[in-house]
Amino acid sequence: MKRENAAPASEIGFTLIELVVTTAILLILASAALPIARVAIQRRKETELRRDLLEMRNAIDRYKDMADRNQIRVQADTYGYPPSLETLVEGVPISGKPGVRIRFLRKIPVDPMTGQKDWGMRCVQDPPDATSWCGDDVFDVYSPSTGTALDGTRYSDW
Repeated sequence: MKRENAAPASEIGFTLIELVVTTAILLILASAALPIARVAIQRRKETELRRDLLEMRNAIDRYKDMADRNQIRVQADTYGYPPSLETLVEGVPISGKPGVRIRFLRKIPVDPMTGQKDWGMRCVQDPPDATSWCGDDVFDVYSPSTGTALDGTRYSDW
């Protein structure tokens, strides 16, 4: 028995032209999505960098505030700033409370732009755009990355 509504064998499936056009459309859409994904990844890294810098700078400021109020002991020639970022993680003893230490950071964050924990540091005596650290105290931190942000600024200037 023959089916009445059955299509001839030559009309079943897609033609080569239809497949090529469909593939071309998919490639165009995929190529448009790739730059958007790259920008989204860079924007996420920039947000993480800003957050890490803010966290470390706040820790340095808290250390300085406690030093100025004589709540922690500091060396006289450091202007009350921490001697290193590791000091913020390891903590320092609180004056008048033996055995009690205060920590200002849980850990030194990884720079999302370089993938390293190597941050650029400046002493209080260094100019604001210094790229070398005097080694006495940590007044400020910056990313040693040579990259440029989406807004056109250098990451090392943040």
